[in-house]
Amino acid sequence: MRRLTGRAIAMALLLAIGQSAWAACPGWTEGASYKAGDVVSYNNANYTALVAHTAYVGANWNPAASPTLWSAGGSCSGGDPTPPTPPNPPTPPSPPPGNTVPFAKHALVGYWHNFANPSGSAFPLAQVSADWDVIVVAFADDAGNGNVSFTLDPGAGSAAQFVQDIRAQQAKGKKVVLSLGGQNGSVTLNNATQVQNFVNSLYGIITQYGFDGIDLDLESGSGIVVGAPVVSNLVSAVKQLKAKVGPNFYLSMAPEHPYVQGGFVAYGGNWGAYLPIIDGLRDDLSVIHVQYYNNGGLYTPYSTGALAEGSTDMLVGGSKMLIEGFPLGNGASGSFKGLRPDQVAFGVPSGRSSANSGFVTPDTVAKALSCLTALQGCGGVLPAQAYPTFRGAMTWSINWDRHDGYNFSKPVAASLRQLPAAAASKKKAVRATRTAW
Repeated sequence: MRRLTGRAIAMALLLAIGQSAWAACPGWTEGASYKAGDVVSYNNANYTALVAHTAYVGANWNPAASPTLWSAGGSCSGGDPTPPTPPNPPTPPSPPPGNTVPFAKHALVGYWHNFANPSGSAFPLAQVSADWDVIVVAFADDAGNGNVSFTLDPGAGSAAQFVQDIRAQQAKGKKVVLSLGGQNGSVTLNNATQVQNFVNSLYGIITQYGFDGIDLDLESGSGIVVGAPVVSNLVSAVKQLKAKVGPNFYLSMAPEHPYVQGGFVAYGGNWGAYLPIIDGLRDDLSVIHVQYYNNGGLYTPYSTGALAEGSTDMLVGGSKMLIEGFPLGNGASGSFKGLRPDQVAFGVPSGRSSANSGFVTPDTVAKALSCLTALQGCGGVLPAQAYPTFRGAMTWSINWDRHDGYNFSKPVAASLRQLPAAAASKKKAVRATRTAW
C-alpha cells in the first residue's frame, strides 16, 4: 500500500469537505417555495435564490434556466450563507400587463396544433396566417393532482422563439391562449388541493410564455357530468386564476353541443353538463364557441326534429339558444339564461379531413353570420332580433386549414370583415328565466 504524504492527506480532506458541503444542499424541487438565500443543488451544481418565489409546476423555473431567480454558487455548510447582492436587484417573473387590445369585434378563432398529425408537423406561430384573430394553442397536459403542464413541440421552435412569436402576434392585435383538454386531454379537480395546484401551475405557464388566457375544451376525459365536483371546482379555479393574472385575462370555451344545448332534451349526466360552468363564469367569459360537429344533429325549441349538421339552421339555432336562453329537460329542470351576443361564436371544422362529420361550406358560414347579425340569409330558424355584435366563428384547425390551402380561413375572414360594425341594439331579446344552479 502506498503511503500518503501530509500534502496528499490535506488535499483529500479538503475534497471530502467540499463534497460534503455540496451533498448537504437539498435538490431543487418543482412546486416548492424558496426564500432569498436558500441554496439548492441542480444538475451537480449549487445555486442561491435571489428572491422569494414558488417554482410553479410546469413553469420550468429551474435554477439553470432562471437567472432572475437564482445565481450560480453557494454553500450549505457553516449556516445560512449571505445571498449575493446583484447590481440591480432582480424581481421574479410576473405576468405581463396583459394584451389590453380587445380582440376583433368579429373574430376568426382557430386551434394551432402543438403536435404532428396527418395535417403535418407543428410549425412556428410566426407562420400562422394573418387572417386569424385568436390563436388557441392545443393543448396543455394533465400533470396529475390538479397540476397542468405544457411541453412545446420542437416544430414550433425554441421556447424563446415561441415567446417572441406570441408577443409578435399580440403586437398585431391577436390573442394567443392555451387550451386545456381536447379529445384525449383532461384536468383533475376533485378537491381544494388540486384546485390550488391547477391555479398555481397554470399561472406559472401563462407567466412564462405570455399567454393571454386559457380555453376550456374539456370533453369526456375530465368527467364533466352534472353534479360532479370538477364542475364547481373548475369555476372556482378559473376565478382564482383570473384574480392572479388580472382583468385582461381571456377565457374561452369549446364544449361539444351535447354538453350545452343537449340540456334542452335531458338535463343530467353529460347532457347540459357544461351549463353550470358557463353560468358560473358568465361574467368572466370572453367567448364560447360550441362544437357543432362530430355529434350529429342539434335538437332545439325551434323544430320538431334535429337541425342537421352542416346547415345554416344548426349554426343559427345553436347560437340563438345561447343568446336567448332555453328550457332544460324540455322545461322540467328550469332554464338557462342567455349570454351577451358578443360572448357567442360557433365552432365548425375547417374541412372534410379535420372532423368525422359536420363539414360546412364557407357559404354556409357566411349565411349563418349574416342571419345572426343582420337577419339576412336565414333559413328556417331566425333569431328574435339581429345581433350585430355576434362574435364570429371558430374552427378546428389552423393546421388543417393551412394543409388544405386556406380554403376555410380566407373566405370566412372576408365574411367576418363585412359584418355590421354598428353598436349593439338596445332592444333585448326574449330570454328565459334564470334558474339558480
